[in-house]
Amino acid sequence: MSPAGLDDVHDLATLLDRAVEIWPDKDAWVFDATGERFTFAEVGDRSAELAAALAETGVRPGDRVAVMLRNQPEFPLLWLALAKLGAALVPVNINYRELDGRHVLAHSGARFAVTTPEFHELLTTIAEGTAVLRVLDVAELTSRTAAPEFHPVGESTANIQYTSGTTGAPKGCVLPHSYWTTLARGLVTEFPSIQDDDVLLTAQPFHYIDPQWNVAVGLASGATLVVLDRFHPSTFWAKVREHGVTWFYCLGLMPTLLLRVPESEEDRRHRVRAISASAIPRDLHAELERRWAAPWHEAFGMTETGGDIRVSAADHRDAVGTGCLGRPVPGREVLIADEHGRALPRGETGELLIRGVGLMHGYHEDQEATERAFRGGWFHTGDLATMDTEGRVYYVGRTKDMIRRSGENVSADEVERALMLHPEVRLAAVIAVPDEIRGEEIKAYVVLDGEHDVSTLPPTELAEFCAEKLAYFKVPRYWAYVEELPMTPSERVAKGELRRAGPDLRVGSYDRTDGTWR
Repeated sequence: MSPAGLDDVHDLATLLDRAVEIWPDKDAWVFDATGERFTFAEVGDRSAELAAALAETGVRPGDRVAVMLRNQPEFPLLWLALAKLGAALVPVNINYRELDGRHVLAHSGARFAVTTPEFHELLTTIAEGTAVLRVLDVAELTSRTAAPEFHPVGESTANIQYTSGTTGAPKGCVLPHSYWTTLARGLVTEFPSIQDDDVLLTAQPFHYIDPQWNVAVGLASGATLVVLDRFHPSTFWAKVREHGVTWFYCLGLMPTLLLRVPESEEDRRHRVRAISASAIPRDLHAELERRWAAPWHEAFGMTETGGDIRVSAADHRDAVGTGCLGRPVPGREVLIADEHGRALPRGETGELLIRGVGLMHGYHEDQEATERAFRGGWFHTGDLATMDTEGRVYYVGRTKDMIRRSGENVSADEVERALMLHPEVRLAAVIAVPDEIRGEEIKAYVVLDGEHDVSTLPPTELAEFCAEKLAYFKVPRYWAYVEELPMTPSERVAKGELRRAGPDLRVGSYDRTDGTWR
């Protein structure tokens, strides 16, 4: 089916209506864990029922609604229902706990929260003192009335999507409807040219943007989306074969973990025509293609900006193993700039800047951070890159104080702030430690008050304290006790000195995974 008319669609509600009209009886979603299937017409009907129930509960246009659910049909149905009402989804990471979970509820200004009994007690507890009026059980959201008429526009807010920033607590990215329709339209009209005979697959949690834009792509193209409960390396390709998947996206550690599964005669028996991935390991790129006889295409995007740079089929052969991100997609401009935002000559390394249509509107309730990110009219990614004479972009590194652990972005500042809530911790500093399996691990340097030492406040106790405040993936693996930390003239921890402390930053640390001091 041709994507005719897609250029005129700028909001999720209209995108859904168009899909229902063109492909009513075609499978839109398949949830692997339960076997549930939904046609496009059923998605339209169920989301309308939820919209009516939410409206009866008191949700109004402009409201923000927090949703804490696993990979179940109600998550995307609620997203589309809120879109119909002109309300915004606030996804809550299911691994969040007291500190990070309360921040999302309080900072977003969410008036309602929707969850299951599994997370009801946690949400009820952390909602105290926030704007949340009620914590709703998704199973109780039923209605026989029609949803109120509301027509969102492309620049209406669809999501407040929280992402770990370079410093501080997670920032709320204000994502308009046009963010999602722009991203989806690009994947339909340009590479990988998703069509209604494609079968897509997502294995990430729905509180991340990836499954959400997969939903939008399915609505834009008529493709069927298969949703896994989560990523399981040992069974991933079996699911790809079982469902006849033709295209999927993955990121972070996923390619490396897939290669560690023993080879099988079944490896090449699939329908996959292309794979898109972010941060494909350069030295493993060719092996990934050999193993599964399918092309792996690098793609770059951010929560703040959507889909920005991709390796197309035309550039694929030359890009394998080079770290090439590809070229800017239509509607995107890229600049490699110096510290003053000035363009650098081709081949020189600088910060990657992006501008175009369908980007976030800014950071929720943080005008200073928004202005800093968009200074000079460009979004400053904090990533370092180069561009060749053909306009292809190559990733070099990043300038952010961010730790990338198993595909998760962890703000060092957020972990430090959590540690310093402990009454016996006087100062804390967190840095990244290279790791062969997870890309990076987290190391914490702690300065205790004068009355305590490692015998009275061991690393295991600090780790348990941290786990009560933050998601498990943010808890440091390595712990070092020091009497003082190096400081800059501006009284900031001189992390450069910590990173240069030795060839192996694990030495002298307690390894929480092994339970030993190195």
